[in-house]
Amino acid sequence: MKRILAPALMALLAAPVIPVAAPAMAQQPKASDLSQVNAYIRAVKTMTADFSQTDRAGQTLTGKLTLAQPGKIRFQYQKGVPLLVVSDGKALTMIDYEVRQVQRWPIGNSPLGALLDPSRDLSKYGKVVDSGDPSILSVQVRDPKRPEFGTITLIFKREPAAPAGLDLYGWVALDAQNNRTALRLSNQRYGVPVADSAFRWTDPRPRGRPSGG
Repeated sequence: MKRILAPALMALLAAPVIPVAAPAMAQQPKASDLSQVNAYIRAVKTMTADFSQTDRAGQTLTGKLTLAQPGKIRFQYQKGVPLLVVSDGKALTMIDYEVRQVQRWPIGNSPLGALLDPSRDLSKYGKVVDSGDPSILSVQVRDPKRPEFGTITLIFKREPAAPAGLDLYGWVALDAQNNRTALRLSNQRYGVPVADSAFRWTDPRPRGRPSGG
């Protein structure tokens, strides 16, 4: 299972990616839509959700996502998957408990940085992608000055009761090796208590290495 998941995680976290193919032509940035996405990211202090992650081969894994701004996120995969992904606000860490390896990336170097940094202005490097459905708002984010940091397409449902009128539905990343990762959320809960311990992890590496928590 780990060998199936690892390429998808690399696409999601840190691999250089190319723009995601959209079902319709990309539009020019809409200031109102991009401002609404900015407002959503700044309004969400905490969130939990169930997720379903699918790779290009159609293989799917599930788990639970926990988010706390600024910059903290945890992907807890289903039982039997020996991988954990955690951001402590500074770096994303992928822990492989099967082979006792740890990999880290600065959060700003990951496509997920667009979601985890409320100080960033999406109008500078985001564009609205026409989904063909007025109830869906899709924004493709890429820093033109740092294309190697990757691209992510954030997908929102317009929901008046949700923060800033948007509910995060999921996202898509695609790397240069065509490793596509699609992540869909459900059971989103906003403003829930989240303990700092959610973003700590046990270091599986041999003794003498520093522990992450």
